[in-house]
Amino acid sequence: MSDSAKLTRSKLPLSGRIVMFFIRHVQQAMASMGELWRNPVSSVMTMAVLGVSLSLPAALQVLVKNAETITSSWNSAAEISLFIEDNRSEQTIQSLLTRIRTYSEVDKVQYIDKNQALEEFQRLSGFGEALAYLDKNPLPAVITVTPTPRYSTPVGARELLTKLEREPEISFGRLDIEWLERLQAVVRLLERTVMAIAALLVLAVVLVIGNTIRLAIMNRRSEIEVMKLVGATEAFIQRPFLYTGIWYGVIGGILAWLIINLLVWYLDSALAELLGLYGSQLEMKSLTFTELLQLVGLASFLGWLGSYLSVRQHLRSIEPS
Repeated sequence: MSDSAKLTRSKLPLSGRIVMFFIRHVQQAMASMGELWRNPVSSVMTMAVLGVSLSLPAALQVLVKNAETITSSWNSAAEISLFIEDNRSEQTIQSLLTRIRTYSEVDKVQYIDKNQALEEFQRLSGFGEALAYLDKNPLPAVITVTPTPRYSTPVGARELLTKLEREPEISFGRLDIEWLERLQAVVRLLERTVMAIAALLVLAVVLVIGNTIRLAIMNRRSEIEVMKLVGATEAFIQRPFLYTGIWYGVIGGILAWLIINLLVWYLDSALAELLGLYGSQLEMKSLTFTELLQLVGLASFLGWLGSYLSVRQHLRSIEPS
């Protein structure tokens, strides 16, 4: 900035200096956008690279979020089967049902006597005629227990199963949720994978923007030398490049959001068909508006950071000859 400009600014009141500060920033932000439009091919290619790079970890995050939604819905459907010893009378079983219903960990209790169990097995197994020749019913009476939401997790359900198996009328219990524990382990692995890939791609975004800004600085070397000759400050010279990096980040973040929405739309029907086989009806969730703002904010910060590092390194090496 020249001495006359500095003198003019010093004569302005505080409110005027604040207004001029914002006006200069808006002017330079718009000028940096104009530079992008003057180089459409390189700008679009850079934004596309940023959009794809940011969409990969964001898509994995969407996958993890949907997996957590699915597992939480299956957690709430956890069910314990208790098999009653054969020599127990109906009165003893009813007394057991009353005790189980008093458990604070239990939400619902259903009793299936031996005859009901055999009828259900005949209906589902397809061996109805063969089972009619049995001398006696080999199936035990069963009590199905649905835990409360707090005890619907694998750990909580196992604790409840251990407690229920202490009842003297219970022969043994069954909790078939090992598959759910495996699924939760896969979800945890995906979360760590998302963090690792996100860190690598964040570094890639910073490097891509930094290299793009470096090329822009080299192309405007003569202009920068002239600006330094007339007394422009470092902040005044570097500000347009910082705004260029921010624009790259903002538009790259929006492109990443569009890519993710297209992926969700493409995969939603396939996921619905898969979940239908397991009796679930869930729709894939995309990024919320808050997550979109977070993505664009992160992308703009990365754009600013890559520009700042490149500008600080290369502007100092340019001096008017």
